[in-house]
Amino acid sequence: MKKTVLITGAAGGIGKQTALFFADKGWNVIATMLHLLEAEELNNNPSIRCYELDVTCSESIETAKQKIILDNPKIDVIINNAGVGYRSFVELSEDKKIDTIVDINWLGVVKVCRAFIPVFRTQKNGLFINISSIAGLVNLPLGSFYHSTKQAVESFSECMAYELYDLNIKVCTVQFGNAPTSFQKNVTKCPATSVKSYNDLMKKVTDLLQKKSNKNTNLTPLITEKLYEIAENPNKKFRRYTIGFDANLMKFLRRGLGYRLFNSLIRKYTLK
Repeated sequence: MKKTVLITGAAGGIGKQTALFFADKGWNVIATMLHLLEAEELNNNPSIRCYELDVTCSESIETAKQKIILDNPKIDVIINNAGVGYRSFVELSEDKKIDTIVDINWLGVVKVCRAFIPVFRTQKNGLFINISSIAGLVNLPLGSFYHSTKQAVESFSECMAYELYDLNIKVCTVQFGNAPTSFQKNVTKCPATSVKSYNDLMKKVTDLLQKKSNKNTNLTPLITEKLYEIAENPNKKFRRYTIGFDANLMKFLRRGLGYRLFNSLIRKYTLK
């Protein structure tokens, strides 16, 4: 029997590429997105079915869930991929934009997991793969909101894994760096200001992250392949998976150097 994966935020970027990869590997794919108009080529793949689902809205999740479980006798894996970026100085941050990134990046994961735990519990099996980021492990300037949501995903996932262990429901997180998708281009940024140091730092960080994204030409296939590997061989115990040279290097440096030296390294490359 073919396995089934549900992927949130599948209209583009990593979510879309993951949906196509799993379909190519013979899985049934449930691709969810805000609007079905975003489905495009996914609709042309016989192994992919698209559903409207807003991860910030419990009612939308429940409506989509009812349709999904009617069409799919079993769901083996859920990949919580939906996410957005917000690059802003704390002083210039806006309530609405803070609410948006928290609602999507963290509470969206919480609400989807909460809705589908009963499905996994009834099945007596299931795997949540929650997409985090290397931002869930290390901190960079202008990342106060994005990084904190990803660290929240890490903590939430680990706590939830304890609760679900005896139910044979598995949980893991996946961390990676800047993939060459449209994500960086679509990151919401605070506007220019009269504070010169703010403007200079925004430009430096934005250019640095975009440069890293452009260099990571092989990262997207590494991510999709690793997600597939995890889905095919889920670990009973909670795991954090780190993908790509940048993420693994940052993880190694953070652990090896300790907080003070690592903090000095970040200052050197971003503040000077």
